[in-house]
Amino acid sequence: MIKKIGIVSLSSGVLGESFIEHVIKIGLDRLNKLGVEVEFLPNSLKGIDFLKNHPEARADDLLLAFEDDTIDMILCAIGGEDTYRLSPYLFEGDRLKNIVKQKLFLGFSDSTINHFMLNKLGIKTFYGQAFLPDVCELSANMLAYTEKYFLELIKTGKINEIHPSEVWYEEREDFSKKAIGVEMKSHPNTGFELLRGNPIFSGKILGGCIESIYDMFDNSRFNDTVEICSKYDLFPTLEEWENKILLIETSEEKTKPDLYRKMILALKGYGLFDVLAGVLVGKPQNEIYYEEYKSILLEEITNKDLPIVYNINIGHSTPRCIIPFGVEAKVDVSKQTISFNY
Repeated sequence: MIKKIGIVSLSSGVLGESFIEHVIKIGLDRLNKLGVEVEFLPNSLKGIDFLKNHPEARADDLLLAFEDDTIDMILCAIGGEDTYRLSPYLFEGDRLKNIVKQKLFLGFSDSTINHFMLNKLGIKTFYGQAFLPDVCELSANMLAYTEKYFLELIKTGKINEIHPSEVWYEEREDFSKKAIGVEMKSHPNTGFELLRGNPIFSGKILGGCIESIYDMFDNSRFNDTVEICSKYDLFPTLEEWENKILLIETSEEKTKPDLYRKMILALKGYGLFDVLAGVLVGKPQNEIYYEEYKSILLEEITNKDLPIVYNINIGHSTPRCIIPFGVEAKVDVSKQTISFNY
């Protein structure tokens, strides 16, 4: 059982803003009831403006969280958009490499880049949930499907098997005090959908939010992402991708189909779809562009032997499971399971 969680703000500094205090209290109460001690790393509560201007402070918190042996698990507060800017403060002088050790690390969205940073150093991580959007969910309880996997991770240190959620939820738009206890509107979910290929395949999973991954190939969002991510070799080589499973999911930006196609083509141009064992694709938030994304995947991934599984409950669509990275996984669409062998 995890005794102490360290919470870090590696992207957005929203955790430190006063308008979110009522949300944080809900999450802290839930963790305390589980008997889990919570530590906010020193810079995590310094707010949006400070952390935007001080990527080195965010990096310091990650380093401290790995160094502190009393912290069993590092939990990202939320995503954001520029965690790539931590790279020089983590990799110059081998700062992260010199202190990193196997420890539970959980985050999603822009934390995708942090997962790639840790993957580069051989650390196995967990993708799919974060403190503010999941542990602090404003409903009377954590969403049942989300909570199931979160509890499994903090109680056992691993995830053994995931399966589809029976429902999906419309994202809430109101996060004010008035929304406390207001349940999210749910819809029936259809399960893992095999778009192409063998329903059973295996390999280690890596990936995350496709918008953050695309930033490693394209400078449209920031003018230096390609240069920085390339300088520190954050995106694995084709040889390192061989026989792995790529996970991709889309953000709350609800990327338009034309841009989604560009993102898929960037991965295709890298040669990724020629070496992978399979592709897992998260459910789009609110099912926006659900069919359009499917068509693009089938049109642009021309390797007809590559299995593509769609509608995984991961990332920006609630509820969320947790997917281990760097652990041998077996996908079985006929059984509607993804199981992990440690």
